[in-house]
Amino acid sequence: MCICYAVPDAVIRSCVANGARTVEEVGDACDAGTGCGSCHDHIDVFLAAAHAPSEIAGLARSA
Repeated sequence: MCICYAVPDAVIRSCVANGARTVEEVGDACDAGTGCGSCHDHIDVFLAAAHAPSEIAGLARSA
């Protein structure tokens, strides 16, 4: 979740599913990660799971 812009994980995952491949592209799509940047690692996890599936893809998703 991006706290600065109150962007929930579901919206971030949707941006990734719709083609965002970088934190910057996610930010362009929904503003997540464009504030303080503390959610960049969180966004990177979704990007890695979607674009380089591995054990991380099987982790439970948060709300």
